[in-house]
Amino acid sequence: MSTLVLELRQGEMMIVNGAPIRFRTKSRIELTARARFLFGKQIMAPDQADSPARRIYFALQSAYIGTDDERGHGLEAARELIGAFKSATTSALACEILDRALACAESDDCYQALKLARRIIRHEDAVLGRGQDTPSLSEPGLQALPAAASA
Repeated sequence: MSTLVLELRQGEMMIVNGAPIRFRTKSRIELTARARFLFGKQIMAPDQADSPARRIYFALQSAYIGTDDERGHGLEAARELIGAFKSATTSALACEILDRALACAESDDCYQALKLARRIIRHEDAVLGRGQDTPSLSEPGLQALPAAASA
């Protein structure tokens, strides 16, 4: 069995199998079993879902870490939001990424779907000229879509 060791700062949040956990002190934890989890900047609060791409992310997040009922509703919302985004964009690359994200979510690989959705958020931010003061989900190693692609 493989394990995952995470270091979390004081005050940082983590959601494990739908349960929110706030760390009172800097902590190092080890997950020794399969779990649905997000932590830190990966977690989007409902009030941050203020754009089409962010609403997709939030729906996928619900499909990943929500209760059984919330997961079903989150996946259905993601399908609808992705369809609307695809019909509004001229970017073939954005459509392909969203297709992959939805396929991942439907095959219960929502963590990968969220990684792909973060690329769409960065693309949308670039197209809309959203500044650094706007809530953003960043992940090292993922690049924004080319500027030529538009939402």
